[in-house]
Amino acid sequence: MNRAAPTVVRRPRRPVAERPFLVIWEATRACPLACLHCRAEARTARHPEELDGADARRVMDQVAAFGRPGPLFVITGGDPFQRADLTDLVAHGTALGLRVAVSPSGTPTLTRENLAAVRDAGAVAISLSLDGSTAARHDAFRGVPGVWEWTLAGWRAARDLGLKVQINTTIGRDSLEDLADIAALVRREGAMLWSGFLLVPTGRGGALDPLTADEVEDALHFLYDCGAVMATKTTEGHHFRRVALQRTILDARGERPALGPLYGRLTARAASLGLFDGERRAVRRPPLDVSSGRGFVFVSHTGEVHPSGFLPLSAGNVRSRPLTEIYRESPLFTSLRDPSLLRGACGACEFKTVCGGSRSRAYGFTGDPLEADPYCAYRPGDFPHRAELRALIEGSAPCVR
Repeated sequence: MNRAAPTVVRRPRRPVAERPFLVIWEATRACPLACLHCRAEARTARHPEELDGADARRVMDQVAAFGRPGPLFVITGGDPFQRADLTDLVAHGTALGLRVAVSPSGTPTLTRENLAAVRDAGAVAISLSLDGSTAARHDAFRGVPGVWEWTLAGWRAARDLGLKVQINTTIGRDSLEDLADIAALVRREGAMLWSGFLLVPTGRGGALDPLTADEVEDALHFLYDCGAVMATKTTEGHHFRRVALQRTILDARGERPALGPLYGRLTARAASLGLFDGERRAVRRPPLDVSSGRGFVFVSHTGEVHPSGFLPLSAGNVRSRPLTEIYRESPLFTSLRDPSLLRGACGACEFKTVCGGSRSRAYGFTGDPLEADPYCAYRPGDFPHRAELRALIEGSAPCVR
């Protein structure tokens, strides 16, 4: 490996201690669905203490105060289309110079007209959830019949309207054996990005059966394989960055990782579907080194500031303290940006500065956000090719927006 090291993991261009790469605002918890994993435990009615339009505009003003180019600003829920002022808020954020994306639910509000309205207001992308390759699978997980059809129709409409579309899939017990079929559907329909969300036991998700670390490892390696034919990423699966580094080195050496039976079943199913047939991506999309409190911040429907929507510890409220101060100075956020504070296997791991594990999942399982991520199967020190690993980590490039 004498040639220049490839960029395997991207880093934000600007220091994450000074500004986040991504800000997610929970516009409302109102949503007509009853998803089994919902971190927000959404209800049909809007919360009486929800940030109103003036509060929401102040939040976006605070996001813009981080400087230009501003963080990516994602409006999520619940279902953001439950707010009548959604397009006005998108327009306000856009006028501030923010790149605004919207994450709607697959409901009857996901219409071409509504999507066109947020596009015309300045939204650059949407993200939609797809947790099953069939209507029966997806609708059972989402708790309402018809969601799969609404999602597919909205997906196609958004694509036709010129909006970028990210598809999010919960990787849990219900979807694990369906991942190859979901991947084939995403590739066939077309998406800017497919994100695999590794379940965190918070909200309703706390009642779902956890995966084993070995199952997660197999799923992450399958996602890495899918990256050869479509852009893939993970949410709360930070060890996907470790997998990308390991696989890059192993592939260059002509070696294969030792994986489990789930990986074998998924790859066999993918082969039968022709998932990896045809044109390959010229360049693999490198995962981005961003995680809870470290390049990422979440503002709740009532203004509470969390390192992640899946890490329900508040560092303050935007109604009483500017988001810039909370993000830069709160002890919770500063501790999450210090890998030397990590405990257990994550603290001992040679990948901790570029992975760090899911702080949300550590908190969900142990009550301590600095503990080890129980979904990681890697044993610190087991990867043998240290010189190549150092070269790749040192060669990790800043993200170019």
